[in-house]
Amino acid sequence: MTPAIELAKKLNIDYQLHDYSHDSQATSYGLEAAEKLGVAAEQVYKTLVVQTETNKLAVAIVPVNSTVNLKKMAKAIGCKKVQMADPKQVERSTGYVLGGVSPLGQKKRLVTVIEYLAQQQPTIYVSAGRRGLELELTAQQLAETLDARFVDIADITDK
Repeated sequence: MTPAIELAKKLNIDYQLHDYSHDSQATSYGLEAAEKLGVAAEQVYKTLVVQTETNKLAVAIVPVNSTVNLKKMAKAIGCKKVQMADPKQVERSTGYVLGGVSPLGQKKRLVTVIEYLAQQQPTIYVSAGRRGLELELTAQQLAETLDARFVDIADITDK
């Protein structure tokens, strides 16, 4: 059981767990999840960690068919500039390996922003803490649990 699932159970979050066989050759963990679960890419969200100019970390949760817009993300968290955080720093801070970073149950609670389009989905899928395991829940429940805000932070790359 991952820290994400333990937290979801502890907080009595209404969620469903989805397991699939992860292909180690997959080039995009998120798009692989959408395909294997048979759901639209707009419904599957990836958890990305960014770093501010003062070395603070923050989390951006965006659809797997998009990229985080770093300028919009910086504005959303009230700083001048952000960049993608170093993978080793992401793993140290969250306790998860890349491709399995869950927004729930991270070692350190980070400021979190969710792409506003998540609110248009009946439910969204986020990593449950390892590759091949996804949590399905409402975007509102995720936002409330993480004390996150919905903001336009993504550039959709594939419709």
